[in-house]
Formats: sequence, C-alpha cells, structure tokens
Amino acid sequence: MTAQPGMDVSSDDKLWTALAYVFTPLIPIILLLMADKKSRPFIRAHNAQALAWGVVFYIIVTITSFFLIGLCIWPLGVIAQLYWAYKAYQGNMVNIPVITNFVKSQGWA
Repeated sequence: MTAQPGMDVSSDDKLWTALAYVFTPLIPIILLLMADKKSRPFIRAHNAQALAWGVVFYIIVTITSFFLIGLCIWPLGVIAQLYWAYKAYQGNMVNIPVITNFVKSQGWA
C-alpha cells in the first residue's frame, strides 16, 4: 500500500520513518519532540506504529527471554523491523497486523 494520494511525502519523511522502525523506540520518541516532524501525516502514521511495535516487542522479548524463547523471537522481530523500514523508505504504508489496527483505533495515526 503506497502513501495516500493527497499525502506529500518527501525523501526526508521516508528517511525518518525508516529510522523510526530500525531504532525503535528511541527515534519515535525523538520524533514526538520535534514539532515540525510530528505534524507530517506520513511520519505521524509510521512513528505511532514504530513506537507501539517497539514497546510491545521489547516487553515480549523480555518476558520470554526467561524461558529462552525470546532468543528465537528476537531475530525474527529485527528482520520484520528492517523489512518495515525498507517499505517505509520506499514510500509505502506498513500494515503490522495487530499494531496498525490498535494505533488507528486510538487516533494516533
């Protein structure tokens, strides 16, 4: 799914969204503090998803690492993050199965 037709997406927007997925949750928090970036619709949508994903992912890995399952889940999550970063850098909207619906229902994206 590409960006919506009325959405003006610059190369800077694409770079920030890719960085938000790769360095979650650090970059999404920084983007929330940057007034000029958080008002951009493309960045806002991806930033909310990246932040929600980062929090959920690290909680799941922390809990499951006690059972050594987290060591198997972590590489899969990192690969997913890199794929989503690539798609965002291409200018596409990313659909993370549960996270996207939650973020949209909260009105964050």
